[in-house]
Amino acid sequence: MLDIAGQLSGWIEEGRDFAVATVVAVGGSASRGPGAALAVDSEGTVIGSVSGGCVEGAVYELCVQALRDGETVLERFGYSDRDAFAVGLTCGGVIDIMVTPVGTQSPARPVLQSALAAAVRHEPAALARVARGPASLLGRAVLVRPDGAYEGHLGGRTELDRTAAAEARAMLEAGRTGTVELSQDGSHCPGGLTLLVETHVPPPRLIVFGAIDFAAALVRAGKFLGYHVTVCDARPVFATRARFPDADDVVVDWPHRYLRRTATDGRTVLCVLTHDAKFDVPLLRAALRMPVAFVGAMGSRRTHEDRNRRLREAGVSERELSRLRSPIGLDLGARTPEETALSIAAEIVAARRGGTGVPLTGSGTPIHHGAEERGRVAAA
Repeated sequence: MLDIAGQLSGWIEEGRDFAVATVVAVGGSASRGPGAALAVDSEGTVIGSVSGGCVEGAVYELCVQALRDGETVLERFGYSDRDAFAVGLTCGGVIDIMVTPVGTQSPARPVLQSALAAAVRHEPAALARVARGPASLLGRAVLVRPDGAYEGHLGGRTELDRTAAAEARAMLEAGRTGTVELSQDGSHCPGGLTLLVETHVPPPRLIVFGAIDFAAALVRAGKFLGYHVTVCDARPVFATRARFPDADDVVVDWPHRYLRRTATDGRTVLCVLTHDAKFDVPLLRAALRMPVAFVGAMGSRRTHEDRNRRLREAGVSERELSRLRSPIGLDLGARTPEETALSIAAEIVAARRGGTGVPLTGSGTPIHHGAEERGRVAAA
């Protein structure tokens, strides 16, 4: 649901009644993962998607019905259903979808409003909702902050709320969205509960070093992929807001000095486009020793070999060098800055998702990598 937070937050502010359908779990091949949502308001307006078009029609009708009767329901769509072809899920996957009405008097509405507002402000938070359990608890929600503070309740049981908040906080720390099973003893609820936990963390960072024309195209690609994009260059005449209007930040500083003082984490992507040894060597020596997600550098094969030689002379180990993706990008035959940005973005996505980068035609590789594991998170 948090993936359409901006629009849903607007609906709440306008006082609209709506029903939201959220993917709880998936199996096999499915185009959207847990947390993907579709919502329908009382006028029939639709936003979002739960399956890339496969079952949207059937889910729309479930939302309309939920608005009428005020009941939260959990439905499964998949290849094992007799009417799988009728609703359009013919890709061989299974998806569980929870449909929750959110009227102006809904008990969960204040919590959902807070969760949506936090997502709009890019504040880290986790939203835990009951997806399986007693009918009276379905759709009940708890919003959890990084410090463990929470608001909302799952039916008036303080210990249950605390258990749910603790599980949601653990998911938030890992940046994961999926389901958590609470046992009968752990939840103090006969039969236990299944919680859908949606986490929202600030967008990952993409730092582009080198304020060149290729960087401008890569900034646009990075923003399209949902990154917070920074451009850094030591030359003030090139690193200007006018040249990079789409960047979130434009920094004038020596690349290695900026990298050492700025915040990075395990999701951060670093793209070095300077292909100038006086910038590249100190920058990459620092970057390859940091626990970031991706380090790539532009340059010809000759530039790559010369850069590797200089990095070895600067004390970079072979293990550290093995992390460097250079020349950066997948082989698309790219020529223009836009094509080159596309090839770099494609390699970033492949590295993030475990893709091979080979054509799907005739490859026999899974289209959705790790689909069988998405949405299945075991409680500790």
